[in-house]
Amino acid sequence: MNCWEILGIEPTGDRRKIQDAYEQQLKFASEDEARSLEQAFREAVGESPAPATPAADPVQSGQQSQLQDEEPERPLDASEGQVVREVVIQIKALLNDSSRSKDAGIWKAILCEPPADQSPLRREIGRQLEPQVRPMAENGTFPAPVAQFLGEWFGWFTIEEAPEVADERDYPEPGMAEEQGEQPPQMVNFWPAVIGWIVGLAILATLFGGMGGGG
Repeated sequence: MNCWEILGIEPTGDRRKIQDAYEQQLKFASEDEARSLEQAFREAVGESPAPATPAADPVQSGQQSQLQDEEPERPLDASEGQVVREVVIQIKALLNDSSRSKDAGIWKAILCEPPADQSPLRREIGRQLEPQVRPMAENGTFPAPVAQFLGEWFGWFTIEEAPEVADERDYPEPGMAEEQGEQPPQMVNFWPAVIGWIVGLAILATLFGGMGGGG
């Protein structure tokens, strides 16, 4: 078996093609086969092969990607600091409006607006708002959608699963509406029954009275 048969390619002077064939065969080769492949490569190109590129570890690649996504903390420049101040001012103004502060869409519109959505700015905004906003999210001041968004956005994981705030409006107990809805028909049907009963008694009394008089 010649070097080309070992490498699994037709004879060629293309070093890149020979290197690719060598690396492809090496992935599945035993120790003895690896030595044969190296010898075949030497014969094909006249020198030692370049080190084969190792296959990427999916777990390691995922960790590296995650580390790349998490930007290291750094001091904010002047323009970034101004953005943070403006966002914090908008949030504090929002907190003074009890109805608008319960709308998750408004929170997202303010906090997700570039460049405030960048990691360094988001972290700094979270630091400045946390003493005031986080307790409000945790104690049920905000509805669950707002609390969950804040927990995810700022990494306040303890409030991501904030419970639904009970609706304090006075609704009837379950089933009461159905019972109340059924009452008018009952009242409407009651009086005809009573009238019919009275008329029936009158007819019976007349009949029995007539029979008694005839005797």
